[in-house]
Amino acid sequence: MPLEHILLLSAVLFSIGILAVITKRHAVVVLMGIELIFNAANLNLVAFSRHDPQLLQGQLFSLFVIVIAAAEAAVALAIVLRVYQHFKTANLSEIVTDINK
Repeated sequence: MPLEHILLLSAVLFSIGILAVITKRHAVVVLMGIELIFNAANLNLVAFSRHDPQLLQGQLFSLFVIVIAAAEAAVALAIVLRVYQHFKTANLSEIVTDINK
């Protein structure tokens, strides 16, 4: 598979992730958008690492990003659950208006 196809797929994933983060109001959907952005970055790292088989730094960085993304997801979901217990909603716009009152 050519490098351009992989980079195009990565750009599409990144764009969908950015679109989800910017437009959606539900906290879990925003977290899924952030995960899509991480996966697009991982795809780029692995694609460029595959492009030069002598260097494996891209694959190692990709593993590091996966570990960080898993920790981020666990912490973020714990925060979302705590916010839901307090505000009784996971809608980010409602939470912001409650805080500003």
